Amino acid sequence: MTQLSLVRGELEPALLEHTIGEALLRAARKWPRQEALVSAHQGIRWTYEQFSFHVDRLAAGLLALGLETGDRVGVWAPNCAEWTLVQFATARVGMIQVNINPAYRLSEVEYTLNKVGVKALVCAEKFRTSDYVGMINQLAPEIASSKPGELKSKRLPDLRIVAQIGGQPGRGWVAFEDIAEQAAGKHGLQVEDIAQTLDRNDPINIQFTSGTTGLPKGATLSHRNILNNAFFVGEGMGLKQSDRLLIPVPLYHCFGMVMGNLACIVQGATMVYTSLGFDPLAVLKTAAAERCTALHGVPTMFIAELEHAEFDKFDLSSLRTGLMAGSPCPIEVMRRVIDRMHMREVGIAYGMTETSPVSFQTAMNDPLERRVSTVGRVQPHLEVKVIDENGNTVPRGQPGELCTRGYSVMIGYWKDHDKTAEVLDAEGWMHTGDLATIDDEGYCNIVGRIKDMVIRGGENVFPRDIEEYLFRHPKIEDVQVIGVPDPKFGEEICAWIKLRVGASLTREEVIDFCTGQIAHYKIPRYVKFVDSFPMTITGKIQKFEMRKAMIAELGLSEQKTA
Repeated sequence: MTQLSLVRGELEPALLEHTIGEALLRAARKWPRQEALVSAHQGIRWTYEQFSFHVDRLAAGLLALGLETGDRVGVWAPNCAEWTLVQFATARVGMIQVNINPAYRLSEVEYTLNKVGVKALVCAEKFRTSDYVGMINQLAPEIASSKPGELKSKRLPDLRIVAQIGGQPGRGWVAFEDIAEQAAGKHGLQVEDIAQTLDRNDPINIQFTSGTTGLPKGATLSHRNILNNAFFVGEGMGLKQSDRLLIPVPLYHCFGMVMGNLACIVQGATMVYTSLGFDPLAVLKTAAAERCTALHGVPTMFIAELEHAEFDKFDLSSLRTGLMAGSPCPIEVMRRVIDRMHMREVGIAYGMTETSPVSFQTAMNDPLERRVSTVGRVQPHLEVKVIDENGNTVPRGQPGELCTRGYSVMIGYWKDHDKTAEVLDAEGWMHTGDLATIDDEGYCNIVGRIKDMVIRGGENVFPRDIEEYLFRHPKIEDVQVIGVPDPKFGEEICAWIKLRVGASLTREEVIDFCTGQIAHYKIPRYVKFVDSFPMTITGKIQKFEMRKAMIAELGLSEQKTA
């Protein structure tokens, strides 16, 4: 009898059936003197007892500002201790944290805030080329004439509170460090009372993803979704109380906040941050100085670390484990990480934001060949199947669309029933849009994508987002965006542009049009002006033909990946 591509994870250990706030309290009781968070660039070291104390003070402060359970609280900042305080403080009192990409620009942050009705926004003052406070002031000039906490903005109608991390806040802004100071004793008691009313299935986090079509959608995740995924990811990589996990990946991603922060909390390990944004030298220095035992990263990060001129100066012998995820992993990179960075137990993980995120993960005792050529086997308490275009489960080894079902599947896209129904069927299966095969031993290999998502340096980029923006240019008649192979980022953005009759435009003008309006990683590296696009007889654009043409024209080659 033919074995079908349907696999089910183990049923042990049992699922965690409590909230994130309760998980932190348990950690503080069990490991009070263990370091919970080390933010090297901020000079912060907090034990679990101290971290829990700061979280509760912030939670009480949020209540003092007038926020309530269910309110959306946006966080727009690079990696810092304040980001993580907000993550756990909101969870403690049932507010819904909204992760905002630090690379977002004006149109993107405006859309995000309004889509889910963000009531309070915590943001950094500046980071690299991003002036977060300046952008918010531009979107909501009413801030300057508003009392803190009483904003009424025409363009951001739901936003009431804006809080600034670092620097001297202007009129209408609240200093982040002052939030906790606003709490009275009654607010501290209120934190405890509210915590008792929360349910593990309550929504607690919204992460924006391009999903499969159109504008970004807010994938809504519960305590149960992400807390359990963090637990099983940690179990799979052998994370334990004595471990120190270096987290250079962005916290706004599931990779940082779930596979990093939450995985540490449930296992009693230490969260270690190196810098506001990724810096390979800072990673090497911190890994050595803090004697880190685990390190996360996307392949481009590991490549930058391995190839840094000062790599050999650092003793990385304390490293043992970690995860490489976010984009396909070049086989040779995996081998070098194991050999040169001493990460003998490093693994590969696969998933998507909508599944909290990990569905497959390699095991520490998997043979090296399995760890460099597959994404491992299905996680506990999950079911995965591979189906054909008619929805039938295919035989083992045959490619088809990967679908996931179980505790990790999102609640849905925030207030978007139609888009949710496009990817989440009546039987609870999340249709990933990814092409995969599952072999006779249950190992999965991702062989392609049904959707034309581009993954650039670990960032999921949906071409439609860029196309929609470029369509605003008065000289552009039509535009199609694709991904093309790139040895550094995995893929790069390429735009094919058809101009209006009589119009002229240069690549530099296209890039200038995008700069400051869309995230830097969405800006096309390659721009090709064309008179037409390759199409089928029925008028469907053949993006695979465009990709093939660009590979030939640019002399590129497909990247060999695990």
